[in-house]
Amino acid sequence: MSKIYTKTGDKGSTGLIGGERISKGELRIEAYGSVDELNSWIGLLRDVSTSVGRRAVLKEIQDRLFTIGAELASIPEGSSKKLPDLKEGDIILLENEMDTMNELLPDLKHFVLPGGSMNVSYAHLARTVCRRAERCAIRLHDEVGLNFILIKYLNRLSDYLFVLSRLIGQEEGAEEVKWIPRV
Repeated sequence: MSKIYTKTGDKGSTGLIGGERISKGELRIEAYGSVDELNSWIGLLRDVSTSVGRRAVLKEIQDRLFTIGAELASIPEGSSKKLPDLKEGDIILLENEMDTMNELLPDLKHFVLPGGSMNVSYAHLARTVCRRAERCAIRLHDEVGLNFILIKYLNRLSDYLFVLSRLIGQEEGAEEVKWIPRV
């Protein structure tokens, strides 16, 4: 049986796909670490969902997040490995899912405060981690360039998670708390 630990990261560096070692403090590592964290939140949402269809979509999203993580964890010119890639159809899937969910929801006329139930909160936590991952990916893109579809996917995914949070709240009969600013 092989061991999970290699001790190669004990001094603060990690290996990228392709073999290059970089500091664990670099933006590239933060970007794919945020995507990994997001994937864990999506897994939690999948675990608490009772909808077979929703679970399948969330699993598909998890697979796409692994694709994004692989791209973020590699230096394109440094790797001879063929990596999976995102496709425009992956974004269209999210848009179609949002359109279907929105048909079941009342029009949104106010900002919504996160919360209402545990599962709604899980969706909001996933959404905020997704936004962080997107910001990291944008900063990395500004530094080294990335396939921009990756950023587009993360942007659309955060929208999907917001709409999902609203639908979960409606399904659970949770109050959608509107933000009404003080004046």
